[in-house]
Amino acid sequence: MAQHFSLAACDVVGFDLDHTLCRYNLPESAPLIYNSFAQFLVKEKGYDKELLNVTPEDWDFCCKGLALDLEDGNFLKLANNGTVLRASHGTKMMTAEVLAEAYGKKEWKHFLSDTGMACRSGKYYFYDNYFDLPGALLCARVVDYLTKQNNGQKTFDFWKDIVAAIQHNYKMSAFKGNDMNSLVGLSFDKLKYCFLTFSADFIEDTCTEMQFGKISIKRKKNCGIYFPEIKRDPGRYLHSCPESVKKWLRQLKNAGKILLLITSSHSDYCRLLCEYILGNDFTDLFDIVITNALKPGFFSHLPSQRPFRTLENDEEQEALPSLDKPGWYSQGNAVHLYELLKKMTGKPEPKVVYFGDSMHSDIFPARHYSNWETVLILEELRGDEGARSQRPEESEPLEKKGKYEGPKAKPLNTSSRKWGSFFIDSVLGLENTEDSLVYTWSCKRISTYSTIAIPSIEAIAELPLDYKFTRFSSSNSKTAGYYPDPPLVLSSDETLISK
Repeated sequence: MAQHFSLAACDVVGFDLDHTLCRYNLPESAPLIYNSFAQFLVKEKGYDKELLNVTPEDWDFCCKGLALDLEDGNFLKLANNGTVLRASHGTKMMTAEVLAEAYGKKEWKHFLSDTGMACRSGKYYFYDNYFDLPGALLCARVVDYLTKQNNGQKTFDFWKDIVAAIQHNYKMSAFKGNDMNSLVGLSFDKLKYCFLTFSADFIEDTCTEMQFGKISIKRKKNCGIYFPEIKRDPGRYLHSCPESVKKWLRQLKNAGKILLLITSSHSDYCRLLCEYILGNDFTDLFDIVITNALKPGFFSHLPSQRPFRTLENDEEQEALPSLDKPGWYSQGNAVHLYELLKKMTGKPEPKVVYFGDSMHSDIFPARHYSNWETVLILEELRGDEGARSQRPEESEPLEKKGKYEGPKAKPLNTSSRKWGSFFIDSVLGLENTEDSLVYTWSCKRISTYSTIAIPSIEAIAELPLDYKFTRFSSSNSKTAGYYPDPPLVLSSDETLISK
């Protein structure tokens, strides 16, 4: 494999939308997501009202890459070899002694040595992106509540209520705001195609694993909290793309690149986001727009399982036997898309690069199933930017801070005090030996399935298209693929990190 990667060598440039092209204002969007679920659990399922009260300190629990064991309510941080580095029961962190007794130095029971193991199942859930993280905090607090209520309860059955909260907040009518008839007796197999949600893969992975039989859904006008609030005040929750990114997209287009937008969001939510962040003429930038893509299934499923569908007034129409021309489509599969890209480029094997923020939905499946180049949007690198620029001598004295300035929530893209770094952690040494540092499972996946990792598209928008990025590869340094800089914890002393 070549040591370097260049956009100039790519024929097709594809993008995810949420947290990739569209950056969210995390301090505002995270509480909105949390509240949208907590309100449902309290009002509809009878959970403790205390779930609605969140302090700034509570947000420190959030850390990407945690696994939730759905049976015992434990959250786990895994090393790259599958052993448990840290764990909590609900929000209560386990001591070193309790951790050793519960997990020892063995692989976690659900771990597979292949780093491509499933991220979501009926037995566990990995928190992979910023839409997920508020749910991690909520689930941890639910475990606290149930443990206290039931005198140390050992097994838990709250996940079906979390799924119900997603159904309530993210079904199509929650965005459209239209009165629709109730859908009674809809099976979970069909349900996954009916939600307007950025977490369509969450619905698919979770619901198909759990045997709930039939359900009833009542669709109400503007039901839920999330979509009505985004529609009401998009400027509070979304960051408009800077002019440098808009110019960069036009530059790619003018250079003859085919531009794709592939999102699991429904078409009307996609349209709202794109018009806000890019302008009303955003459709001129993209040759192909695919909504409700239901990733990762878009990449992993056969064409017969996931045909493309045309859209009329944002409603899905008939299934297509193949994809014959550019345009705006729904659902679909990577196989039929690639056949169209061959026709459009006139090449037997056009080179595709795909930008995305989710290892589970974007990066792993695009690389593993389609062999595309992949660019991971990793906002943890943006968190590092603040740490690099904030020197101790530049910090404002406490007495000069605002008199009424209260504690602020930890940004979701910075390290958690409870969980430590997203990238590495320490392992206790034997008696009279020093602790050692190891890569986390999440960090290992980045270097395995990403071509490069960047904090945002803006970080590369002013580079020439033929700029040569050093890619992740076995022949390069472990930190080579991070641009513009590796995480501070990796660059400080790489020799301490075990392989």
